[in-house]
Amino acid sequence: MHSKTTFPKRQTAKVLLLCAAATFLAAPSCAQDKSAFSGEQREELKGLVREYILENPEIISEAIVALQAKDEQARANQQAQALSTHKEALFNPEEGTIIGNPKGDVTVVEFFDYNCGYCKSMAPAITEILDEDVNVRMVMKEFPILGPGSLVAARAALAAREQGKYPELHMALINHKGALNQESVVSVAKSVGLDVGKLVEDMKKPEINDILSSNMALAQDLGIEGTPALIVGDTLVPGAIGKDRLLDLIADARK
Repeated sequence: MHSKTTFPKRQTAKVLLLCAAATFLAAPSCAQDKSAFSGEQREELKGLVREYILENPEIISEAIVALQAKDEQARANQQAQALSTHKEALFNPEEGTIIGNPKGDVTVVEFFDYNCGYCKSMAPAITEILDEDVNVRMVMKEFPILGPGSLVAARAALAAREQGKYPELHMALINHKGALNQESVVSVAKSVGLDVGKLVEDMKKPEINDILSSNMALAQDLGIEGTPALIVGDTLVPGAIGKDRLLDLIADARK
């Protein structure tokens, strides 16, 4: 037989709040069992919880901060798992889009877009690092997310591998002033000695679609939503960083 009981009026609302959390959050199956509390008990509990929150509104901001920290930790854990899962595709890509020393002892992976101003702003520092440290290799992940011009540039860079000029065209495109489109990409390609007719034909190869699709999937798994995004060792850094910060990351990866 079920007997009717009420919550003690003098019981602290904080305790009741914890009880509510335990009942309705930790054990959702119980929360769905309406026989756990009578209608009157549920209404009383709601009132006490509301009263406690109104008297202690700071717990809302505390809860938000705790939730954000939990979300950030979950994101970090997901990224760490994705880095481990896709390590080979990130650091030793089949497409061979590598600049610097192919046999370097430290690898920097960059997801970038040729029309990204922040990517362009990092190019001089990256060039300096590659010139100063001959043991750094960079894997360039073509990630054209800023429109048709970016896609044309990425396809051209990947097609340039057929003529052994990926590094040359990459550096020329990333240092190009102004937006890139079909016309400007062809002009840049000519300037580095590429056979433009062959390049245009090679840009149509299905393999290039596969590479770009793979890069998009990798970015999604890693939680990368913009450019640039750098991976050095086990560290993923979203956004542009300065030369000193990148040097620190390279030094840490060497340890």
